[in-house]
Amino acid sequence: MRISTEQYFDTSASRYSNNFSNVTKTQQQIDSGVRIQTAADDPVGAARLLLLQQQQDMLGQYAGNISSMKNSLNSEESVLESINTALQRAGELAIKVAGKGGGGISDDDRKAVAAEIGEIEKQVLSLLNSKDSSGHYLFSGGKSDTPPYARNSDGTYSYQGDETALSLKVSDTLSMVVNDTGKSILEGTPNAGRTQATPEVNDGKIWVSAGTIESPSAYDKSFTEGQPYKLTFLSSTQYTVTDSAGNDITSETAGNGVFDATKEGSASISLRGVTFDIDQNFTDVKPGPDTDAVYQDRVYTLETKPDSFSVSRTPSNASTAQLSAGNVTSQADYSSTFPNKGAVIKFTSATDYEVYAQPINADSKPVSAGSVTPGTPALPGPPPVPATPDTITAAGVTFNVAGAPGAGDQFSVGSSTHKSQNALDTLSQLRQALETPSDGDPIAQGKLSDVVNATITNLQASYAQVDSVRGSIGARLNSLQIQETENTSMVLANKSTVSAIGDTDVATASIDLAFQKAMLEASQLAFVKISQLSLFSRM
Repeated sequence: MRISTEQYFDTSASRYSNNFSNVTKTQQQIDSGVRIQTAADDPVGAARLLLLQQQQDMLGQYAGNISSMKNSLNSEESVLESINTALQRAGELAIKVAGKGGGGISDDDRKAVAAEIGEIEKQVLSLLNSKDSSGHYLFSGGKSDTPPYARNSDGTYSYQGDETALSLKVSDTLSMVVNDTGKSILEGTPNAGRTQATPEVNDGKIWVSAGTIESPSAYDKSFTEGQPYKLTFLSSTQYTVTDSAGNDITSETAGNGVFDATKEGSASISLRGVTFDIDQNFTDVKPGPDTDAVYQDRVYTLETKPDSFSVSRTPSNASTAQLSAGNVTSQADYSSTFPNKGAVIKFTSATDYEVYAQPINADSKPVSAGSVTPGTPALPGPPPVPATPDTITAAGVTFNVAGAPGAGDQFSVGSSTHKSQNALDTLSQLRQALETPSDGDPIAQGKLSDVVNATITNLQASYAQVDSVRGSIGARLNSLQIQETENTSMVLANKSTVSAIGDTDVATASIDLAFQKAMLEASQLAFVKISQLSLFSRM
């Protein structure tokens, strides 16, 4: 076969170039410590390295999520611990003023206690509106730019956040909740003071407490079905109770209708999960028939408190008009029309208004509408007749109107069934009750006792609810610690696998380099010798 000089030179140059490239590549692998420089070096290995790098990136993201969650949960835990400390102190103060006559202390002393309760109220509000390191509110749910709690014009508090639970992935198969909402922390706390006892005659001589719910399950199952109840005193030691159908249910009460108002622990009525205390406020009546005469035929209505309403005036309202004193005047309209999440009353003129369901937006349609009912002026009499205010009736609820509303004025209305009560409202009610003078006024002292008794039970429930959330936070922190350890192990395993696939085996590479250098040198020598051969050297 004939081989031309040009073909020989091209083939030799190509082989030399390949050998030189192999030497250079192996030297680079040794110098850099990386075996796979390009995908062509090892297509299968390169594909595996790509997957491992993606896994490594995800593990890095999970590590960032875990760090963020731990910071957030630790912040929550610290805030909730401070809230519980504040609630515990408030409970101690409530116990201090508990008992007949407001704990036996004076109005001035109770005002001093009220001042401390007021400071605790402010502290708890501030803690609930805490922010994280990013400037977001901790307990607002998905509305992290909105303060979770705001104080209404009537002194009550409203939760402004939502119930959105924010979660982050901490592994390929696990996501964890990073936040707790004000709704889950305080809003679900059962209210022990949602009943009332209304006397037909209220002269302050006989007092029956508003009642404290001792068994929520019995209350929900039995008490609510038979209300309203009629409590009738037969004497200073006996009473009867009938339900709404007129059935005598005295036998269901502890003591079977017998009590002793002079002995502590014997002057109470336990009725279907609710305990009503009995007390007497007279010293000039002799025991026996005279005392019996004071009690005889006194009648009290025992039932759940009616729904109450909080009104919040929109700051942008043009007028200074206010709405107040919401009362259900049409149970049918209220039950069928009043929005579950609250209403917005929007005035379209000084006298006309529309009612919308919250939250209101551009597409909202009114659920009802109406006009202001003018009040009446006072009449001198005799007998004198007091003035009545202007009113409006929205979805079965009537409100007093103070001032002249302007077109575009809006008022947010929230309803409360008293089934639950947040700690802020509990503290507010206790503070207001302690600020109200009651020395020498049996009726006022009875109202104070009702508030204090409900406060003690409600604060205990709030404390337990906050502790439950703290327990949940602790569980999540423990889970995060376990997952963090697992992720760290996966990172190490990932790096080991990457090293095994992609790193250079220096010993093997050094042998390959020596062999490739020998091949390169041999090709150089062979080329030199063969290139010197010609027919002239044989002549």
